[in-house]
Amino acid sequence: MIAPLHYIRMGYDDDGAGLPVVFLHGFLLDRTLWTHQRLALMSRVRCIVPDLRGCGDSSVHGPYSMDQYADDVIELLNWLEIDRAVICGLSMGGYVAMAMWRRHPERIAGLVLCDTRATAESAAAREERTRRIALAEAEGAPAVAERQLPGLVGKTSRERSPEVVAGLYAMMARQPVEGIVGALQAMRDRPDSRQTLASITVPTLVIVGEEDVLTPVAEAQAMVDLLPTATAPRLERIPLAGHASCAERPAAVSFAIAEFLSSLASARA
Repeated sequence: MIAPLHYIRMGYDDDGAGLPVVFLHGFLLDRTLWTHQRLALMSRVRCIVPDLRGCGDSSVHGPYSMDQYADDVIELLNWLEIDRAVICGLSMGGYVAMAMWRRHPERIAGLVLCDTRATAESAAAREERTRRIALAEAEGAPAVAERQLPGLVGKTSRERSPEVVAGLYAMMARQPVEGIVGALQAMRDRPDSRQTLASITVPTLVIVGEEDVLTPVAEAQAMVDLLPTATAPRLERIPLAGHASCAERPAAVSFAIAEFLSSLASARA
């Protein structure tokens, strides 16, 4: 489906009924990353899965920043007439989720932060983002996908699940260059979100693949340690999964999210 928002057209899926849960994909990916979770959870909750600006079926024009991505998602919720939702973001989607809390906390009923981090980019990481921008502009999405793939999936997936690796590569290779460049700029220039984490007041789940080399378990634990006790912070480690844990071990991630959502429903009852 396509939502004709004020400044962009946004591709999205909307399935199920009940508690709204928004799933935000990572860099160089699109909403199909969350297909398993959408199908697994739509009988329990309302699953809203957008393509972020510049990805999938959404418009590619700028501006690009974490704040802009966050505002785009809020505009989608406005268009769908949804007041509050649980926000679930993986990697760059986690950065967007934290920006949403910073800018629109009253719209968030809970947070699931998957394979992401709260810190800003290091100087070396910023330089690498700039090199990837030049690569995208010179050689296109497939070249960036080739560079991204080794860090995106864990060792076990590379050895045992070639179909998962191939599917993720195909997803990355089809993304528009304008969106890739914009996302790289947005990630390179994003703010530190550690103070944002410390300000969260809604229940929060942190998920990480045990083989994640981009945002490893130590980063996830550091996020949990920053969350206030009032959020009932919990860390869920996914064995045999890397950075794309929701695609590598989809059932395990869906189960962890389902348990978290059940706890929210119990608390609201």
